Amino acid sequence: MSAAATGSDATAGTDLSAQQHKLTELGSGLRVVSEQLPSVRSIALGMWVRTGSRNETVEQAGISHFLEHLLFKGTDRFSSTEIDEIFDGMGAEINAGTGKETTSVYSRFLDQHLERAFDVMTDMVLRPSYPDIDSERQVVIEEIAMYEDEPSDKVHDVLARAVFGDHPLGRPVIGRAEVISSVPVPDIARYHDHRYNSDNLVLAAAGNIDHDELVELATKAQAELAGGGNGSVDPPPAADARRLFHRKDTEQYHLCVGAPGLSRDDDRRFVLRVLDTVLGGSTSSRLFQEVREKRGLAYAVYSYQSHYVDSGQTSIYVGTRPENVAEAFDIIGRELERIRTEPVSDAELERAKENVKGRTVLSMESPLARMNRLGSSLLMDVPLLTLDETLAKIDAVTLDDVSTLAAELLAPERLCAAGVGGDEEVFRDAVGAVSPALAAA
Repeated sequence: MSAAATGSDATAGTDLSAQQHKLTELGSGLRVVSEQLPSVRSIALGMWVRTGSRNETVEQAGISHFLEHLLFKGTDRFSSTEIDEIFDGMGAEINAGTGKETTSVYSRFLDQHLERAFDVMTDMVLRPSYPDIDSERQVVIEEIAMYEDEPSDKVHDVLARAVFGDHPLGRPVIGRAEVISSVPVPDIARYHDHRYNSDNLVLAAAGNIDHDELVELATKAQAELAGGGNGSVDPPPAADARRLFHRKDTEQYHLCVGAPGLSRDDDRRFVLRVLDTVLGGSTSSRLFQEVREKRGLAYAVYSYQSHYVDSGQTSIYVGTRPENVAEAFDIIGRELERIRTEPVSDAELERAKENVKGRTVLSMESPLARMNRLGSSLLMDVPLLTLDETLAKIDAVTLDDVSTLAAELLAPERLCAAGVGGDEEVFRDAVGAVSPALAAA
């Protein structure tokens, strides 16, 4: 077995708090990571690729997402129909996802089907043959059209463009129809061969998996992998307060407020999870209680965080009728000011910390969630903490930590705003309640 092992072996047993993952780096540079859960009969297997919309030029916008679709269309060994039949015949699930920095192909299946599932997935990811590409162009173009018809989805990309401007992080992952309709197969193949290399790949698994067996399978497959490095990406520029509006006839106005956030490996991400839970990330959060429960201004109101290699984004969303836009922005502005300037209460802090810890522990009961954590963290060089280490980080968050981070990340001059709705004037007249800089933008 031509593998260079790197010691990250873990203790045996099924204790959720124990460090159970094992990591092996093969001679090609391919990394194999797994976590054994003997109490289940399934395996979640994923192939993670360090490529996404951030790695595209403007002329390539959407090629990462399109390529993800094409991986399912067939190889020289398996047609698209055969791939479907094989996984259906195993009672398995297979899916994929593309983000701004990652692409993943993943499956869940019974442990007895590891070798077969691995064989087909590897062929799909490493050796696509690009048949029936024109029919899949139409599928993706329809997906883009569907997305454009969903203003509650569209507004988040409008916000990303407000926060990151013309930087690739400001572009939608789904891409542009004009690119999808015209990009030639040789260009797609070159992009695949350049990005899907051993330095950009992680093989991750969780469930009733034997790590040595997985390494043996990966060792046989690595011969076809070339190196190539991760490549470099340009950091996003410093953001100014921007507001952007996309006009669309809708029953509601879909509104977002956001700012640059924290990178994937910033240790303050644990503070941010607590801050987010207090602000809008739970049903007892300030925004949910003030906007929905007390005033009935919205069905959906929440905050969320996105993390990238060298940056991030903190965001708030609300969907409300035109006559409620001004009041919704006024409440958001007041709550942002309050969380910047007034300490979070002891009760809020403890409730938020327990909420974050509870969600973290519950997610660890899913082999798929464990595989996702392993694959995404290792791919992006984020330390793989044990559950106990993660819970300790959350427990260590203090009132001062939350106040300091809120004052920094949510400063008025950093805030951007986005809207989708029928009349930009309604949006423009109300957004100043969040930040005076947005009124003047």
